[in-house]
Amino acid sequence: MVQIGEEQVYTIPLRDAKLAPRWERSKRAVKVMFRFLEQHTKTDRELIRIDPKISEKIWEHGSEKPPRKIRVKAMKFEDGIVEAELAAE
Repeated sequence: MVQIGEEQVYTIPLRDAKLAPRWERSKRAVKVMFRFLEQHTKTDRELIRIDPKISEKIWEHGSEKPPRKIRVKAMKFEDGIVEAELAAE
């Protein structure tokens, strides 16, 4: 769990995206990522801000082939906003 002002690196499993039809898998992977961050940072979906590089990484191979997992660095601020960016590999 992320404390206020603390940075945390998560490896988010995106395997649930494979349950969606092939043409919707990357879209589903983004939803899975947001749900994971909601649960682990204890914030609402509206307060989570993601870096465009995360979205580019998920959509890198198109809508049919998202990655199986992704490493994300999340930081929670005092006003409840969570900023997530791609972690260094």
